[in-house]
Amino acid sequence: MAHWFHRNPLKATAPVSFNFYGVAGSPAANKICNDLRTTRARLLEMFTDVTCNPEMMKNATDAYFSLLQGFISSLDGTTQENKMRFIQNFKWTDTLQGNTPSAQQDAVFELVSMAFNVAVWYTKFASRLAGKENITEPEAKDVHRSLKLSAGIFKNLKEVHIPRLITPAEKGRDLESRVIDAYIIQCQAEAQEVTIARAIELKHNATLIAALAFETANFYQKADHTLNTLEPECSSKWRKYLQLKWHFYMAYAYCYHGQTLLASDKCGEAIRSLQEAEKCYSRAEALCKEYRQTKGPGTTAKPSEQLFFLKLGGVIKNTLEKCQRENGFIYFHKVPAEAPQLELKASYGLAEPVPFELPPLGEQCTAEVYATFDLTKGAKNEKAKPKEEEVKPVKEPDLKPQKDTGCVVS
Repeated sequence: MAHWFHRNPLKATAPVSFNFYGVAGSPAANKICNDLRTTRARLLEMFTDVTCNPEMMKNATDAYFSLLQGFISSLDGTTQENKMRFIQNFKWTDTLQGNTPSAQQDAVFELVSMAFNVAVWYTKFASRLAGKENITEPEAKDVHRSLKLSAGIFKNLKEVHIPRLITPAEKGRDLESRVIDAYIIQCQAEAQEVTIARAIELKHNATLIAALAFETANFYQKADHTLNTLEPECSSKWRKYLQLKWHFYMAYAYCYHGQTLLASDKCGEAIRSLQEAEKCYSRAEALCKEYRQTKGPGTTAKPSEQLFFLKLGGVIKNTLEKCQRENGFIYFHKVPAEAPQLELKASYGLAEPVPFELPPLGEQCTAEVYATFDLTKGAKNEKAKPKEEEVKPVKEPDLKPQKDTGCVVS
């Protein structure tokens, strides 16, 4: 598949023991704490396991979140805050801020941070799969769905769970609206890249491809503008990626719009559209170089050497030469000074986030068990509490882009 995606690092977190030293006053309560510890550890392992697939990730996520909700949801039938919500401190780093963690003593903070990492994992799974040689149609569908799932998780966190935090997200952190909005939009744009590849492979009409490319370019532009007030040292590399994809898909849009104009016997306008495609492509090429030279969080790659990039350059060149030949032999149209205004709307193929829902509350999380947690007994054991664990960076598997054969979705 002719795709390459920039990826920011996974969030890192300190280990959590869920040892509540006397607060858990029954075997059932102790079992919940033990299960929280093991399901959390298992989910964290999944993030760096290259054999993990979406089904395994969903199972691991559901196992942990079904228990964690027992510390968030009201279990006693009232509207009062769950008494266990604020008992445990959680530490998480951010995808853009290096190894400097944020900490909150709030189970909702743990929920949104872990779910954020799950969404990032889906984007990394999609990127790894899209970089395979000879990708199959089911695999391409997995890429497409994973990106839409990721967008749905980010969207759900933004709209439902992040507003519940007692301590608002700090500026530039993952849970802040500018950052999470950029992730949502990027996921949608990348999902549409898969759609465009399929539309080209199946030889759909140039009008549809131009419209999809234009909508995708607009997504990338919007994501870039969303980040323009963030600190440059943490966002510059990400923004270079968004900018190069924006100009790349504008080149796509002008190229296929030119084909539409030629088919409508508007050869002069077609030439001008292709000339604009060349201009956008050159700008994208320059941004590829800037991307490589920019320091910051994220993957390192040479996008201008990827086949997805080189292939479009050839299409633009060949289509422009064809238009110029036709104009010299048949049409003799004047080439307009101004590039055509693209007012393209795609009727099909737009990627919408897949709605995300938390799993049902675990069966063992009952009001009766919940009643055996006694917070008054926690204070007596302050000295027995272990020292806080430090946050160690996530050792992500080395997933270099594989050689691209030029195969697209069939």
